[in-house]
Amino acid sequence: MVFFLTILSSIPILYIFYIVLNFLDTKRHQHCYLLDYQLYKPSDNQKLSTEFSGEIIKRAKNLGLNEYKFLLKAIVSSGIGEETYAPKMVFEGREENPSHEDALEEMDELFEYTIERLLRRTGVSPSDIDVLVVNISMLACVPSLSGRIINKYKMREDVKTYNLCGMGCSASLISLNIIESVFKSKKNQVAMLVTSESLTPNWYVGNDKSMILSNCLFRTGGCAMILTNKPSLAHKCMLKLKCLVRTHHGAKDESYRCCIQTEDEYGRMGFHLGKSLPKAATRAFVENLKRVAPKILPIRELLRFGILSMIMKMVQSGQRKSAGLGFARPVINFKAGVDHFCLHTGGKAVIDAVAQSLSLSEYDVEPARMTLHRFGNTSASSVWYVLGYMEAKKRLKKGDKLFMISFGAGFKCNSCMWEVIRDLEGVENVWKECNIEDYPPQTLANPFLEKYGWIQDEDIETFKIPE
Repeated sequence: MVFFLTILSSIPILYIFYIVLNFLDTKRHQHCYLLDYQLYKPSDNQKLSTEFSGEIIKRAKNLGLNEYKFLLKAIVSSGIGEETYAPKMVFEGREENPSHEDALEEMDELFEYTIERLLRRTGVSPSDIDVLVVNISMLACVPSLSGRIINKYKMREDVKTYNLCGMGCSASLISLNIIESVFKSKKNQVAMLVTSESLTPNWYVGNDKSMILSNCLFRTGGCAMILTNKPSLAHKCMLKLKCLVRTHHGAKDESYRCCIQTEDEYGRMGFHLGKSLPKAATRAFVENLKRVAPKILPIRELLRFGILSMIMKMVQSGQRKSAGLGFARPVINFKAGVDHFCLHTGGKAVIDAVAQSLSLSEYDVEPARMTLHRFGNTSASSVWYVLGYMEAKKRLKKGDKLFMISFGAGFKCNSCMWEVIRDLEGVENVWKECNIEDYPPQTLANPFLEKYGWIQDEDIETFKIPE
C-alpha cells in the first residue's frame, strides 16, 4: 500500500519533469543555423570594363545629350569598379530584345555554380533538403524557379517550396524569416535558400533618368546557402540567428512609389528610382533600428541612451537651448552590442548614410565599400558578399555578433543579428579568388573617373555620340 501511494505521489513530479524536458528539446530544435553558403562568381568574359561600359552607353539609341551626361556622371560617382559582372546578352549587344530563354539561362548558370559547389562541400544531398526558398524579384516563370531547381536536382516529393517575387534587395532576409518560421514548428529540418536577381529581362533601354540609373548600379551576382535546426549539425555550422526584424512602409504612398517597376511614357519597362527614395529609406531605417535595438544591445547601453534622452527632454522643456549649454543630441551606440556590420551595397550614398547614422568607422564599412567596388549592387545577395569579405579577411571569430541590414522596394528595411559559432577562415570563398590580400587597395582607383571624369556641362558635346 505504501509503495502504491509512493508511485501515485511521484506521477505529478514525473509529468512536470517530462514537460520541462519536452520544452527544452523543442527550444533546442527551434534555433536557425547557417551551415554554409556559396557566392556566385560569373566568368571573366562577363566583366564590365571601363571601355565596354562606355560602349554600352554610346550604342544606346534612345539617349540624348543630357542622358549621356547624366549616365556618365552617375557611373563616375557610383563607387563601382571595372570588375563587376553583367548578363551575357549585354556583351552580345542584345539588351534591347532579350529572350525568355536568356533569362532562364542566366538563372541556370547561377544555380549550377552555387548549388553544386555548396552540396559538394557540405556533403548534403538534394534528397536531404526539406525546405527550399528561392527569391528572384524580377523574374516570374511557370513552372517557378523553385520548381526548376527541384527538377534539376531531383529533390523529394514532399519538399516544401517557397518562390518569392517582387521583394527587392531585402528579399534574402525575408526568405530567411520564412525558414526561421518553419524551423519553429518542425524539428530536424534542412533548408536551402537561393537569392539573386534577374538582370537579363530588366535592362532598361529608354531615356528616363530615374530608370536608366539602375543600369549603373545593379550587377550580376547571387548566393545559395544551407540552413538547419538540427542540434546534431550545430557544431559544424558557421552562424546562429539571434533575431530578425522586418519593417514595411508600403502603407505610405511616398514610400511605396519611390522604388517601383513601371513603364516610361513610351511603354518601355524599367525600374524607377524616385527622388523620395532617400527620405523613405531613412524613415524605414530609423523605425527598424527602434525595434531591433532592445533585442541586440546590452541593458547598460539602453539605460545610458534613455537617461541622456530624458535629460535632453528636460532641458528642452525648460526652454533652454541645448547648443548654448554644450548639449548634443544623444546617439545610441550600436557598437556596444555589435562586432561587425554587414551593410547592403545599394550604392555609395546608401553606405555613407548608414555609416553616419550608426557612427561607423572606415574599418566597419570597408567590407561594404569593397563589395560595391568589386561586385556592385547584386540586389538581395549583396549582404552575403559583404559577409564573404569579412570571412576571407578572417575577421569573424567565435562569439562575435554580426548585424545585417538590407533595404528593398516596398519600401522595406530588414535586419538581423547573427552569432559566429566558430572561427571562420574563408575556405573556398570567391573573395580568395579575387586576391583578398590586395583589399583594400592603398588607393581606391576609380577607372570611370579617370576615363570620363573630365566631362562637364560645357564640354559634354565633345563626347562622341553615335549617329
